[in-house]
Amino acid sequence: MGEQKNRMLRNEWYLDEPELAEDRRRCWRLLDEFNATGADDDAPRRAVLTELLGEIGPGAVILPRFLCSYGSNIRLGASVFVNHDGLLMDDATITIGDDVRIGPRTQLLTALHPIEDHDRRRQGWERPLPITIGANTWLAAGVLVCPGVTIGQNSVIGAGSVVIRDVPEHTFAAGNPARVIRKL
Repeated sequence: MGEQKNRMLRNEWYLDEPELAEDRRRCWRLLDEFNATGADDDAPRRAVLTELLGEIGPGAVILPRFLCSYGSNIRLGASVFVNHDGLLMDDATITIGDDVRIGPRTQLLTALHPIEDHDRRRQGWERPLPITIGANTWLAAGVLVCPGVTIGQNSVIGAGSVVIRDVPEHTFAAGNPARVIRKL
């Protein structure tokens, strides 16, 4: 395994390298196959997801069109549902607990880029931070979850929210940036 891939897997600053590029191409080939399936192709979709994802629990469903960076860093619990146009950029681990519902066009983004170091940003440095979604949580349509965020179990995130910090369990949060509206 290459130095930069090791750095990525340790959630450190890293640069792209041929091994990572090939891993992404493998992912994209599988996504092409997945996203080309028809309405009645549940078994072929499941087979592709089993090959693509790091872990997929029983009863977990992802609807096309689905996009991710690598796939291998995504862990789905049992009975997870990801609606159309899910975007899970899994440069770091994305862990989604059991019974989570993810609305259409939701984005989970794990990669950070240098903010103040213009030279490193120009060179392509990035750092991934993991995202964790607790069990029985609902992310409504169009939610964007930023790198390093944990959303506690039994929570609801309102449509169109941008989640930039952790959300406690049993909470309804919404807005841009998302803020706690009330306890559930």
